[in-house]
Amino acid sequence: MEFEIKERQFLPQDFKVKDWETLKPYFEKLLSEEFNSAGDLKNWFAKLSELEAVVSEDMAWRYIKMTCDTTDEQLAESFEDFVRNIQPHIAPYSDKLNRKALASPYLASIKEKEGYDIMIREMEKDVKIFREENIPLETEIASLSQRYGSISGAMDIEHEGKELTLQQAAVKLQSTDRQLREEIYRKISSRRLEDKKKLDDLFTELVKLRTKVAKNAGFDNYRDYMFTSMGRFDYSPQDCFDFHESVKTEVVPLENEIAKERKEKLGLNTLRPWDKAVDISGKEALAPFEGAEDLTNKTIKVFNKLDPFLGSCLSKMVEMKHLDLDSRKGKSPGGYNYPLSETGVPFIFMNATSTLRDMVTLLHEGGHAVHSFLMNDLELNDFKNPPSEVAELASMSMELITLDHWDIFFDNEEDLKRAKTEHLQGIIETLPWVATIDKFQHWIYENPKHTVADRTKAWNDILEDFSDSITDWSGLEDFKDNMWQKQLHLYEVPFYYIEYGMAQLGAVAVWKNYKENPKKGLESYMKALKMGYTKSIPEVYAAADIKFDFSKKNISELMLFVKQEMNRL
Repeated sequence: MEFEIKERQFLPQDFKVKDWETLKPYFEKLLSEEFNSAGDLKNWFAKLSELEAVVSEDMAWRYIKMTCDTTDEQLAESFEDFVRNIQPHIAPYSDKLNRKALASPYLASIKEKEGYDIMIREMEKDVKIFREENIPLETEIASLSQRYGSISGAMDIEHEGKELTLQQAAVKLQSTDRQLREEIYRKISSRRLEDKKKLDDLFTELVKLRTKVAKNAGFDNYRDYMFTSMGRFDYSPQDCFDFHESVKTEVVPLENEIAKERKEKLGLNTLRPWDKAVDISGKEALAPFEGAEDLTNKTIKVFNKLDPFLGSCLSKMVEMKHLDLDSRKGKSPGGYNYPLSETGVPFIFMNATSTLRDMVTLLHEGGHAVHSFLMNDLELNDFKNPPSEVAELASMSMELITLDHWDIFFDNEEDLKRAKTEHLQGIIETLPWVATIDKFQHWIYENPKHTVADRTKAWNDILEDFSDSITDWSGLEDFKDNMWQKQLHLYEVPFYYIEYGMAQLGAVAVWKNYKENPKKGLESYMKALKMGYTKSIPEVYAAADIKFDFSKKNISELMLFVKQEMNRL
C-alpha cells in the first residue's frame, strides 16, 4: 500500500504538543490573520485543520497509552494533564476562531464548496452552545469519566488459582458445563457488585455536572443539549422513541423465539442468564483463532478476499504497530478504533481472548479503520470526522459483508454454520439492548434529580420492555438491577449508543445489497465511506443505496431478510 503522511504547511515538522504555552502562538496567529479573498479564507481553514489534527492526535496517543495500561500512573497523568491543562485553554480559542470564520464576508462563497456547508453548520452549532462557564465543568466531567475505565480495568476474579480479567472469565460462560457457567456468572456479577456504590456515586456526579452544563447553555435538559452538541441535525428524540417502539414490536418477538429455541434445544426446565452464551447444540465454544497474531493474519486474509485495498489497510497498521489486541490485567475494558488525524493510520485496541465475539470485534474495528483510510484524502480534518451513525455503518456492515469468507476462520462446515447463526442471532439480540440503553439515557437526563432507587426502578421497567420473557432471573435481582453499569458509554460517551441500532439496520441493508450484487454492493459501501462528513447522514446512506429509516415497516423487512438468511444456513 502506497501511503504517505502529508507534510505540515502551518506548524513546524518537528513540533510536538508539550503544554498550552507551546500551542498558544499558533491559535493567536490564526486569530490575527486577515481575509482579503475567499482564497484566504480557504487557506485559513486548511491551517486550522492542520492544527486541529496535530492536537487531536496528541490527545489520542495519550488516551491510547493510558487505556493500554491503566496501572501506569505516568500515562494517566499525561492524559489528565491534557484534559486539565491544555483542553480548557483550547475551548475559548476554538469559539473565537469559529466566530471569526462565521463573520467573514467570504463565507457564503466558501459554503458552496462540497463539505464546507456541513462543516459550517457544525461551527454555527458550536457557537450556539459554547459557554465559558462550562469549560471547567467539561474538564471535571472528562476527568471523572476516566475513572470508570480505571475502576473497570481493575476488576478480575479468581478461578482455579488463577486471576482472570472479566473478559477472560466471560469466555467460560460458553462452556458446556452448566455448573461451571453458573459459578463464573456469579463470580463476575458479584465482582461487579463490589464496586456498585463507587459506580453509582460516580454516575450520580456525572449526571449532576452534565445537567449543569446543559442549563448553562440554555437547554431544558442534557439530552436536548447533547442532540445539538452531537450535531443530530437529521433526526430528533421522537425518532429515537419511534425506534424504541419499532424494536419492541418487530424485534423483541424474534428475541423471544431465539430464547425459546435455546431453552428447548438445551433441554432445560428454566433458562438462566448463564445459559445464554453456550452453543445450543451442546458443543464447546467456537475458537476461531489462537492468539492476537493469528486473529490479525486471518482478518487480513478475509479483507483481501473482499478487496486487496481493505487487507492492505490492516497490513499497514501491523507494520506501524497500531494494534493492541490481547486481554490482560490492567488494560481498560472494551475495544475501539481510534482515528489518528495527522498520521491517517488509526489504532485498534481490544481485549481478545479466543472467542467468536473477539473475531467479530476485529472485523468491526477493522471496518472503522478502513473508513479512516478511505477518508484520508479528504481536504480538511472536519471532513474526516463523520457522525457515529455513519462511522458505525462502516464497522457493522463489515461484520456482515465478510460472512462469505468466514471459512478462513473455520475449517469445517459445521463450525462455520454455527458461527454465522450465532452472529445473525446476535443482530436480533443487539437491537433490543441498544433500545434499552438509549431509552434509559433519555429517562436519566429527563429526570436528573432521581435517586439511586428511582434509577434502579426505571432501569428494570425499561429492560422489561426489551427482554425476552423466557429467561428466569429469580434470585439474581441484585445482578439485574446493576447490569447497566457494565455499559461504558453511559459513563464515558453519553447518548452515543442509538447509533449502533441505526447503523445495524443500515448494515443489514448494505449486506442485502451485497448478497444481491457483491461487486456493486461493495462499491456503493466504499463510495459512501469515502464521503466522510461532506454530506448529511441520509445522503451518505443514499450513496450506499440504503435508507436512513427507523420505521416499523423498514425494520420488519430487514428482520425478515435476516431470518431468511438464517434459514438458508
